[in-house]
Amino acid sequence: MKIKVRFDYKGVRAGKLFGGKSAEQVAEEVREQKMAFLRNVPFQGIHIEDIDLSPDVYTVIDEFSGQPVGFAPANITFKADSLEDALRFIMKEEFRKVEVLEPDQLVLNRFDMERLLFKANEALREFKAYIRKKLERG
Repeated sequence: MKIKVRFDYKGVRAGKLFGGKSAEQVAEEVREQKMAFLRNVPFQGIHIEDIDLSPDVYTVIDEFSGQPVGFAPANITFKADSLEDALRFIMKEEFRKVEVLEPDQLVLNRFDMERLLFKANEALREFKAYIRKKLERG
């Protein structure tokens, strides 16, 4: 299957004194690091076809801190060997959008559906643990 996803990489201002990086600059640096990782580290069952960094970086105000937060989008087109591989690849905090490019239809038997639901639950538990650790660190 061929899938296109959008990840928006978050950047928070890295210094309040003159000369500190803006939230947008930090977001762009985070995006560059993540894309270098994607290009250089293989993922089981995932084959990256294209990485598009053309969407503009944008800023929003964090509702809790009131501080500006930058986001640097990246559109990634990839082929996945299975739904489970695709799910594992997109279960990230940065995930924003998904578009299935191929196939137009997909038929799942009972075993495939059970396996997909199990993997979705597993990925959700891992993500919750990640968020919990992140919140504990402050």
